[in-house]
Amino acid sequence: MSPTLASPTPTVGHAPAGPVTYWADPSVYRFSVAQYQRMIETGILNHEDDKVELLEGYVVYKMPRNPPHDGTVELIDEYLRTMIPPGWRLRCQLTVELPDSQPEPDFAIARGDARTYLHRHPAPADVGLVIEVAESSLIRDRQNKTTIYARAGIPVYWIINLVDRRIEVYTQPSGPSPLPAYGAFQTFQPGDAVPLVLDGNTVASIPAADLLP
Repeated sequence: MSPTLASPTPTVGHAPAGPVTYWADPSVYRFSVAQYQRMIETGILNHEDDKVELLEGYVVYKMPRNPPHDGTVELIDEYLRTMIPPGWRLRCQLTVELPDSQPEPDFAIARGDARTYLHRHPAPADVGLVIEVAESSLIRDRQNKTTIYARAGIPVYWIINLVDRRIEVYTQPSGPSPLPAYGAFQTFQPGDAVPLVLDGNTVASIPAADLLP
């Protein structure tokens, strides 16, 4: 299905700030990605039942999901699969391995096909876009995960913001730095078109309303 083009009138500015959802307490042990993976392999963590992810060395419970979240995930999954060019794969709620974190974003568009990640998780160099669908997780997705994804150099990060019914697009990641962040931030409302950019190329223009419930 070809997207209906609309004239984007995005809001451009700095990324919104908010309180962090966990703290770097020096008395709390922080795990490496390798240690976290070993806990899963040995059964210390049951990956499905424990519903956790590793964020900056912390084993953090995932935020609860509700019908609007899960329904939006299905809507986006159905729509985006028609937009992905050859050589890329849409991965839904699967692991991405970063230097200090192992998140499971709602979506990641990664290079390769269904066999590429049979023996490893995608790394930052494999990933063109990460998407989080946010309602109860909005503060964490804005504050913590923008830092995590920017530090790892994920080139484009979308938040499908169900609270404000808009799409937030973060680009120009700083990479490793004392204060990792994205250098550019835009919001797209219903009536705007969101550019789907992979490897610096716009491969589709998607009506924001088609990605929102």
